[in-house]
Amino acid sequence: MNLPSTPAAARQLVRAGYQIPLFTYPNTAPEDLFARVVDQARAAEESGFDSVWVMDHFWQLPMLGPTELEMLEGYTTLGALAMVTERVRLGTLVTGVTYRNPALLAKIVTTLDVASRGRAICGIGAAWFEEEHVGLGVDFPPLAVRFEMLSEALEILRAMFRDERPTFEGEHYRVESAINSPAPLQDGGVPIMVGGSGEKKTLPMGASTADAINLSAGRSELSRKVDVINSALGTAGRSRDEINVSWLCTLVLGDDGADAEQRLRDMVSSRGMDPSMLDDESVRPMVLDRIIVGDADSAVTQLRDAASAGLDGIIVNLPADGGSTDAVRSAAEVVLAAVPDPA
Repeated sequence: MNLPSTPAAARQLVRAGYQIPLFTYPNTAPEDLFARVVDQARAAEESGFDSVWVMDHFWQLPMLGPTELEMLEGYTTLGALAMVTERVRLGTLVTGVTYRNPALLAKIVTTLDVASRGRAICGIGAAWFEEEHVGLGVDFPPLAVRFEMLSEALEILRAMFRDERPTFEGEHYRVESAINSPAPLQDGGVPIMVGGSGEKKTLPMGASTADAINLSAGRSELSRKVDVINSALGTAGRSRDEINVSWLCTLVLGDDGADAEQRLRDMVSSRGMDPSMLDDESVRPMVLDRIIVGDADSAVTQLRDAASAGLDGIIVNLPADGGSTDAVRSAAEVVLAAVPDPA
């Protein structure tokens, strides 16, 4: 694959991102649901987040609630958000390679880039939510096959984003002089972000082919994951400045430590789980490995510690806050204080 000429500024692609994983809001009628999404995106932009993300799922994830909870289709949502925002980048964390033909995905993301005046990011990964695939009738091949699909999809996406009219025939996908008109507005095409944490396949593939990697891993794993990325970059002949590395985590902020702890327990309870599990010393560290809990000062300290593993950016979601725009603004202050400004 021909890699794009990526400037050192690639590391600045994502510094502080806001993800919207929930579309279930208290006391909100169905016709007002999307207005709540718009309010969050605007609050994120106004408060300094550089990117807004949605999941590419069609059912709600088990760790966030029952599968039947409201779930908006990702790219339709992002296209609408492009019309009500001006600065933030827009993307999915992340598209499952199984859900769309990669040439069609290239057209969808390119359309988002044109609609947003050059703000799209193409997030993609190997997919994992088998129950959703089965329920919707989408093929869910073995993991090894999904990685083959991801490798081929990355080649097609990159070439189409660069308006190269690629001809490609692989084991899973083929295109012939694939036209992508209009082309993306961004120089070099839409940036590609690979999401995941696998050290044998996902991270090396992202290091060799992508502009960004988003880590879905615990805090305790971040240093090792970044080491794997750095090693893979060296093998691929790329420098660290050619890729952005970010981490996705959940943020539970409170007025003080006790308030944050209660909010965490309320969130766990609302997911149908027993909050007393947090009292189990064998369970609590695993739960909190991907969740930042505390007041603003404590959260900044925890996020700074995570970023010191070698991260360029942090993306947070706020499932305990019910879509509150005040919570979005508070989260922005914390993340921006925690992640060093490369400028």
